[in-house]
Amino acid sequence: MMMPEIFVSIGSNIDRERSISAGIEALRQRFGDLRLSSVYETEAVGFDGEPFYNLVAAFRGDEAPASINAFFKQIEQQQGRDPDDPKFSPRTLDIDLLLYGDAVIDESGLKLPRDEIDRYAFVLEPLAEIEPEMRYPGRDETFAQMWQQAVAAGKMQPARKAEWTPAE
Repeated sequence: MMMPEIFVSIGSNIDRERSISAGIEALRQRFGDLRLSSVYETEAVGFDGEPFYNLVAAFRGDEAPASINAFFKQIEQQQGRDPDDPKFSPRTLDIDLLLYGDAVIDESGLKLPRDEIDRYAFVLEPLAEIEPEMRYPGRDETFAQMWQQAVAAGKMQPARKAEWTPAE
């Protein structure tokens, strides 16, 4: 049986290149090969702060979603993120589990697919780039269709691709 493909969003607005590179390296050490979207530069949402770099990474794994989530929090803290900081504040590193294969989960603080996919261009645009034909779990639309519809409706604006690319 094939392991599910897992998608995560990665973002930073403090020491962006170093923080994201460290996060990607930690993911590679634990999960192996990663597929990465382009890096997008976006303004801070919900607070005044420096612009963010955001991207989406994908990998295969069979570790439980809760265990993966706990690992992401460890990486964030290793990069200097305080778990007690407000949700909308500057951060060295933010790694969020977006999708775990086609699983739909809503239990003990974990909700998948993550609702940020529908709310933020900095999540949906790189997701549509990396996996355009994948269908949103539980829906009959692809990420490319969702992105095109969100832009056409004026709900989301395309972000600027950053000039920086993480090392392979």
